[in-house]
Amino acid sequence: MIQFLPKTNFDFVGKRYYAFIFSGVLVTLGIVAFIFVFMGKANLGIDFAGGTMIQGSFEKNISVGEIRSALDQAGYRDAQIQKLQRDVPNSFLIRVKSTGEIVGQVGQNILKALEKKYPANKFKQDSIDEVGPVVGKILQKQARLAVILAFLGLLIYIWVRFDFRFGVAATIATFHDGLAILGIMFILQKEITLLIITAILALCGYSLTDTVVVYDRIRENLKLFRKKGDFDGIINSSINEILNRTLMTGGTTFVAVLSVFLFAGEVVHDFSLALLMGILIGTYSSWFVASTIMVEWEKRAPKRFK
Repeated sequence: MIQFLPKTNFDFVGKRYYAFIFSGVLVTLGIVAFIFVFMGKANLGIDFAGGTMIQGSFEKNISVGEIRSALDQAGYRDAQIQKLQRDVPNSFLIRVKSTGEIVGQVGQNILKALEKKYPANKFKQDSIDEVGPVVGKILQKQARLAVILAFLGLLIYIWVRFDFRFGVAATIATFHDGLAILGIMFILQKEITLLIITAILALCGYSLTDTVVVYDRIRENLKLFRKKGDFDGIINSSINEILNRTLMTGGTTFVAVLSVFLFAGEVVHDFSLALLMGILIGTYSSWFVASTIMVEWEKRAPKRFK
């Protein structure tokens, strides 16, 4: 295996209380974000809140203010207008939350308003997505169900594969990762969409895989613990032994997602941002959450491993 670092002896266990404080902040943000999302008061995308999203480009230069002027006159004062960094110049993304109009009508009204306001600057529509409020509520319920089922599946898997306390620690770390990503996206005022939920679920699985690798090494090294009785040392040495492996897999994944974030366009920008943060948080939680919880448990209930 490629060695990014020489043999290391970092004291992960000794820094666990600083990590617990940091994780406490992340989880608190995540819980607040979850409550706001559940109540429908967060910045929900049209997937959940209902609405219209139009992507296209103008033939000539035009500013966001000029587009907003046309939409204001048409009655869409809360429209979100975003200029896209694409090869096609003068490209824009227009979002309008649900207004109670018939699905399909909003998009046509927006196109007519732009044509009427700027007849000499034709708007070429690339795509249009419209979701009614009823469908949005159905998608919210399905997303919540998907999250619950996914976490139950992860919980069952880790409990079957490892000892009970391994399963509890891994489950806590997995919830930690999901809530942390949700909380950061909430603080950054990013839209919570189906893509974001997909990113969170994918990263929970990614983080769990990383945690399983650490747990496998801990389980292999437990025989040394039975001889020496140094559980903190076993945890530290186990993490240090797989540190190069984690850096190689996490680093290559991070670079791949970073290329998507930088070059794949605005449509998947938030999705790739969530993935980038999730890779970092998932790696951090494998070292400082899932593993160090085992240390705290061992200090309070030492008979299990002995």
